Amino acid sequence: DSANSKVVVAYRDDQDSRKGKAVVGTVSGTSISFGSVATFNTSQSNYIRAVFDSNSNRVVVAYQDVGNSYYGTSIVGTVSGTSISFGTSAVFESDSAIHISIAYDSANSKVVIAYRDTANSNYGTAVVGTVTNTSISFGTPVVFNSYESNYTSSTYDPDNQKVVIGFQDYSGNNLYGTAVVGTVSGTSISFGTSTAFNSSNSKHITSTYDTTNNKVVVAYQDVGNSNYGTAAVFDPVTS
Repeated sequence: DSANSKVVVAYRDDQDSRKGKAVVGTVSGTSISFGSVATFNTSQSNYIRAVFDSNSNRVVVAYQDVGNSYYGTSIVGTVSGTSISFGTSAVFESDSAIHISIAYDSANSKVVIAYRDTANSNYGTAVVGTVTNTSISFGTPVVFNSYESNYTSSTYDPDNQKVVIGFQDYSGNNLYGTAVVGTVSGTSISFGTSTAFNSSNSKHITSTYDTTNNKVVVAYQDVGNSNYGTAAVFDPVTS
């Protein structure tokens, strides 16, 4: 949370019925301290991801709500001091959503959530969210890969003003590590042609943006190479 100079950690508490919880951290020197824990979902919460919306100065958490038929769900949090409070949750996928990831498009002031839609043949799907005060609303979900898609990871490229989604193309391209570029327009998102960043089985994908070199960096487990931890640079302009 850059507005409050805080870190927010969202997680599943396995010792308390696997509820979704969050806590605010304050960095001082080389140490971090934490405030009181807040519950954002009282039932089991899986695939929890969070991002900061710099337009509304809110934290947006996306998760699978087991207590509500495994629906893909999101909720908006507001940091105050060392505490965080939450608004009312909103469903972004009215069926089971897994392998959830989230990014913030600062050019369009939108949140983008990517996930595997189990009700739609496990297709890779993304949806655009708009934060208003402590609420979030969503546009229509859009398929970015018409095959089973796992381990989604989303990051925003501010240089090109694009969202980059990394995923394992399970049934469409031999479990290869793959990325696709999305362009947000209003409350929707459109996608270009996907590109493999690893021609082998790739799992546990994560990504980030290098602001110095204007590149997206993707890290993953390369199953085809002795399960080694591996990283690759993905350039939306040339890839």
